[in-house]
Amino acid sequence: MSVPDTVLEVLRGLATPTLANAIDETGAGGVLLGLHAAGPGLRCVGRAVTAREVTGPFGSFPVEDFKVGHMIDAAGPGDVIVVANGGAPVSTWGGMASYAAKLKGIEGLIVDGGVRDREEIQEFGFPVFSAHMVPTPGKTRIRIEAIGEPVVACGIPVNPGDIIVADGTGVVVLPADRAEEIARLAAGYAKDDAQAMEEMRGGLSFREALAKFAKI
Repeated sequence: MSVPDTVLEVLRGLATPTLANAIDETGAGGVLLGLHAAGPGLRCVGRAVTAREVTGPFGSFPVEDFKVGHMIDAAGPGDVIVVANGGAPVSTWGGMASYAAKLKGIEGLIVDGGVRDREEIQEFGFPVFSAHMVPTPGKTRIRIEAIGEPVVACGIPVNPGDIIVADGTGVVVLPADRAEEIARLAAGYAKDDAQAMEEMRGGLSFREALAKFAKI
């Protein structure tokens, strides 16, 4: 199923910690642990376009197997590319790819593995989240085995069309068939948080706010 744009708009206003609360409540989706933004202020929300890679020593694969351009071609405006590479500390993506993706309107990139060219990524303002920032190139080290198939990234299943939300705190994945439910719950939590802060400004203590809004 395709998640409606209206749900994505709700998710654009929600932080990953709030969504993680809703993930716990529903038992659906998950947090992709160990991924970090390439720079401050980067954030993305969009439908997943998946890719699965394998990595070996230099010279393991033909240059032609390093099909970064194919991943960019497979994604469209508003999509988030999700690369599963088993956490390998080798770069599957860099500045030029970020520039090309930004021009195409791709929303962002999530890599359970490595990327490089932090300064260029920040200059282009393209949201990239990865396990490693390394100079080591992927050519002849990485082979892209599949694009557009279910993958496992950071131990969490990700299917094409699932929703990815990433910000300075982390990265979460919402299954397409549960995204609307999770967004609705999280929006309620965010509303409670805003109300609690308003009441604390009016004199309510933090402990009283926690008790009133059932926070843990």
